[in-house]
Amino acid sequence: MREDGEEKSVAYKPTDPNATVNAEGYWKRENGNVLPVSASDLERYTYCPLSWSLAAHGHAGKGEEIIKGQESHKAIHDIYSEYQHLRIQTKRNLLIWQWWYAIVLVLVVDAVLFRGFSRSSFDTDEFSKLLATWALSCLVVGIGALLLPWRSLIGMEIHQDSTIHFSAENKAVVEPYFEPRGFKGGWFEGGRIEVAFFMAAIVMALHSMALRFASNKEQAGYVFAFIAICWTLMASLQLQRALIANTKSLDLAEENNISIGTDVAYSDDESTSDLLIDRETGLRGRPDQIVIIDGEFIPVEQKTGKVPKRPHDSHSMQVLAYAHLIETMTGRTPPYGILRYGEEDLHVIDWNAKTKASLLERIKTIQEVMAKGGAARNHNRPGKCKNCSRRYACPDPLDP
Repeated sequence: MREDGEEKSVAYKPTDPNATVNAEGYWKRENGNVLPVSASDLERYTYCPLSWSLAAHGHAGKGEEIIKGQESHKAIHDIYSEYQHLRIQTKRNLLIWQWWYAIVLVLVVDAVLFRGFSRSSFDTDEFSKLLATWALSCLVVGIGALLLPWRSLIGMEIHQDSTIHFSAENKAVVEPYFEPRGFKGGWFEGGRIEVAFFMAAIVMALHSMALRFASNKEQAGYVFAFIAICWTLMASLQLQRALIANTKSLDLAEENNISIGTDVAYSDDESTSDLLIDRETGLRGRPDQIVIIDGEFIPVEQKTGKVPKRPHDSHSMQVLAYAHLIETMTGRTPPYGILRYGEEDLHVIDWNAKTKASLLERIKTIQEVMAKGGAARNHNRPGKCKNCSRRYACPDPLDP
């Protein structure tokens, strides 16, 4: 049976004694993979290397605060997920309303035109034939554009939608509807231009048939007007849905101090959220949230419990880790990260060359301790030591 002293002394031992350092200063295992360092590792190590080492050797944190923190984080995730769901509902319903309102305008114009045609000598049959010809031309051009890679032949540059990735598996947060990465067109692959030709063909064909087969133009005008009224009522209901969803999202944002208009690109629930990974440094982690502010992806780290007078260095280091992961996964540099204590205490953690250098140096330090061992307590604060959730296994605790 292992003695208590032996169990505590394990904190000084390396977890990866066979690791070797590469030219960049990062430590690798025998299989060539860089030693993994999570954002939580950075937080624990900065708080106290001994506490981190105990966690690395399987000593879980104990105490009611751990359970309360997990429950609070789940509640925060649920709030942000519900908020973003309402935001998406609002945008989707508004988009549908815009399309339906456009249909209403088309129906009104058609009603007016049919009423005018009934009182004029305008030859609707000839105009119907002209529309049919245009529709057929658009259809032929669209099919030809769909079959032939004409963009490559004329050297056309494709302006692709921005696809942002937040996972090692390259799962996209926002997938473009048209012209995705690698799009060239042709061979049954179409983009915006092909869709425009097909839509134009459908619209002109429908109007051509309406002009050709409506025996009583005035009566057809009244029918179009009636349909326009009915469609207006449907569009109004869709607008009402958008307004209701928007009101709920605003109420939820106000209750939880979420900036109005904030979009949530990522929220961690520890089970379905993708792990962000930088394979060159070994850094990995799941930020609590990634929000979109002024078009930039900003990491947000939520901390529950007692609100400190100033941000803890360990928490700030964790935010820097998430900023680096966002930069690595998206190729876009966030100007800062957000550290949030409670509902109202927010701190901006700058992400720049200086903070990035300190983050990378800390990663290398942790990897070196993983390879060589020898983690040591980095403070002389009895109160901090007393509140450590791994004090029960610590080989070098301070007297309270």
